[in-house]
Amino acid sequence: MTRRTPRTGSTTPPPSAGRDRTGAPSGPAPSGPAPYGSAQVGRAALRRLPLRPAERLCHGTGLVLILSGLLHLGVFAVDGGPWDGPVSWRKPVTFGLSFGLTLIAVTWVTSYLRVGERLRAALLVVFAADCVVEVAGITLQAWRGVPSHLDTETPFDTAVSMTLALGGAVLVVVLTLFAVVSFRHRPAGPAGMARAVRAGFAILLVGLASGAAMIARGVVLSRAGHQQAAYASTAPLKPLHGVSLHAVLVLPALALLLSRTSWNERDRERMVTGAVAAYAVAVLGAGGWAVLAL
Repeated sequence: MTRRTPRTGSTTPPPSAGRDRTGAPSGPAPSGPAPYGSAQVGRAALRRLPLRPAERLCHGTGLVLILSGLLHLGVFAVDGGPWDGPVSWRKPVTFGLSFGLTLIAVTWVTSYLRVGERLRAALLVVFAADCVVEVAGITLQAWRGVPSHLDTETPFDTAVSMTLALGGAVLVVVLTLFAVVSFRHRPAGPAGMARAVRAGFAILLVGLASGAAMIARGVVLSRAGHQQAAYASTAPLKPLHGVSLHAVLVLPALALLLSRTSWNERDRERMVTGAVAAYAVAVLGAGGWAVLAL
């Protein structure tokens, strides 16, 4: 019996809908934002997906704090007065700008961390609320014409000072948790981003430690009855505190900018490494100056 050959021009029927060539189910890629902790590279900067509610809240709050700082810069220009010292318009200006920038920066940078969605959102909301409390307390005392920190002259001033100190402790806990996550699991992102994020958080912890040292030293002097010396004692650590706080914005921002150039990954990694080294030198210099000035 002869075998029949297939007719010329016959075609193989296409695979059934919903299955690939191997017969395995297939379908369109899932839509919607990727979960926090996914391995997608540079979610916040590169994915172009809608911001989550917690992110929108933090960005909006950060902008409000920045506007508050700029508003008080205008108040200083009109009202005048000293720029330095425990009572000045400098404090609502610098704290509003600094906390606003840091809140926005931390919200963005933590999008590269491999951390659960709910945990990240909860920590960001706590961080945002704490930033508002800190800036509000400092601004209130500036308008009242009294120091915001280390002031125990009245029960109300003591309550404000203690609230600010407690808020500082909350900041340390939240940001330390983010820092630990960044070192436990390599952050996502373009070349150099993981190193920039880790270095940024590590240097940020130095800034938090210097802030805690300022408060502790001031409290000791204040309780010993040396109130003016308590206010003056914070000056040597201020440069270290200020420089260290913003590494978490500067270094990741550099890594992101470099990712948009035509340089290869190795060159971008080297640039980020050089920037981290330069920033570390600046922090060490500020720390050395603080030690000599204490």
